[in-house]
Amino acid sequence: MKTAASVGTEPITLYHRRHTRRSRGKALSHLVPAAVLLVSALGAFTGPEPLSALVWLEFAIGAAYLVLMVRELRHLGHKHLHHERVAWLEIAAAGILALEGYHIWHRHHEAEEISGVHRFHLLPWVYGVLAIWYILMAFGIARILDRRYLHLHEEGFSGRFTLLGKPFAYRWHEVARIEPADKADVIIHLTDGQAQRLSFADLHNGASHRDQLLTHAAASPAEA
Repeated sequence: MKTAASVGTEPITLYHRRHTRRSRGKALSHLVPAAVLLVSALGAFTGPEPLSALVWLEFAIGAAYLVLMVRELRHLGHKHLHHERVAWLEIAAAGILALEGYHIWHRHHEAEEISGVHRFHLLPWVYGVLAIWYILMAFGIARILDRRYLHLHEEGFSGRFTLLGKPFAYRWHEVARIEPADKADVIIHLTDGQAQRLSFADLHNGASHRDQLLTHAAASPAEA
């Protein structure tokens, strides 16, 4: 979906007015995998355990993870609203948690083989569940954000302004006129005499998107 305020045949992705703040909170939540990576690095360099290929792989994923997190924070700092089809930062976080969970499990497994005493260790499972959660987010965030959109097309317009709300759709033959209301609302007068209100107030740059709809309506065949 398009993320710019340009009219075309493709839907325009809309974001909540608090999207940047929420995205910063999500980015800061990635400090948890970063802390896991730090603890793992300290253990590898200060402990008796050798630097195995698994540890170096974890470090490589960790380096990519830190680069991706810095890039994400820079995007947010420039207030550039965007989302990738695949959230690579979440995938890197999942890789760190999955490898560290396996690393802990393998360490305990070797100790149990020597001692002959088997115990249940919760932490590897916690890391595994968190890794699965990050993978789901990596492929699901774009689908969630795409649910809020505005589609301006030749036959009319359609969209959805809330993630869980119902979509709306209007054809020009159903619309008598559209007029602005308040700072970021429109009132749609239908040909059957009904009037319905659409509010862009909770959207990022809502007034701009509202004006874009008005411009599109002014150029419609109904207004010609």
